[in-house]
Order: sequence, then structure tokens, then C-alpha cells
Amino acid sequence: MSKTDKYVVRTSQIPVERTFHFSHPFNTNSEMRILPLSDRTGMKNLGVSLGRIPAGKEGFLPHSHMGQEEFIFVIEGEGTLSIDGESTNIGPGDYAGFAIDGAVHHLVNNGSQDLIYLMGGERTSTDVARFPTIGKSGFWANGTMHYVDDGDVTSLKPEEFAASKS
Repeated sequence: MSKTDKYVVRTSQIPVERTFHFSHPFNTNSEMRILPLSDRTGMKNLGVSLGRIPAGKEGFLPHSHMGQEEFIFVIEGEGTLSIDGESTNIGPGDYAGFAIDGAVHHLVNNGSQDLIYLMGGERTSTDVARFPTIGKSGFWANGTMHYVDDGDVTSLKPEEFAASKS
């Protein structure tokens, strides 16, 4: 294998059928194609993928992360990015980065063509995500997202959790 074959991904040569078809299980309007780029080059700590959302569809579900930073960079198309309930139009050349600050974000393609963008973030073994529109939290562990209804969560303050029994 040449260095070029190991480190360069020629996305224009990969047929759409060889991309991962994704639809969020809690969002019936979620539909996208994902091409993991980092995996193809052996990267382990940073996940970068090429995403494609058809016209009239949405990416994932409004969410925020508590353990992983995330970004998007628009290549083609137009969409609406909502951040904590505030919406803005985005298009080619627009970048959005989400630090671990609890900002709820969501991407919708309201244009007439596919919205194509790079998305990426950290790859940690665990993460916690909030999904406020459906009242759930997600816990990423062991390669699986575990969803919990917010009303079923027992919350303890540090002094309650660490209280000694005498």
C-alpha cells in the first residue's frame, strides 16, 4: 500500500452506496449519508466524516455534548443551524464549533439540494449527550448509546453522593 493510499481519501471516487445511511431513531425527519474519513486513514482520537443531508431532511436531533467537542464545516448547499433555540442560515464556507458548554445544536437542510458538510469531534470512550426536545439523555459507553428518560434519572448532589453513614 502506498502512502497516498494510506493517508488520502478520494471522496469523489466513493459511490454514495458505499456510505453509511443514517436516520436518528428518535427523529422521523432525520436522514443522511455519512462517509467516515478518519477510519479510512487509521485515525483513532479525532473522528471526521463527510455528511450529506437531502433537501427537506434533518441531521440528528437537537443535542449537546458533555464530554466531546464537535464541529461542522459546510461544503455545499444551504441549511439552518439552531443553537440554543436561535436559528441562523448557513452555507458553503461556514464553520461552527461546539465546545463542551451545553449549547444545544441541530442542523436542518431547508435548501433545494443536498447539504454536504464535514463533521467531526473527539473520540472518547464515554460521553453524555442531552436531547432536550425528547426529554432524554444519552450515555455513550462500550460503543453503544444508552438513552435514559430524564424523569427517571436519580440525581444526587456531591454532598449527597459522598455522605457518610454513621
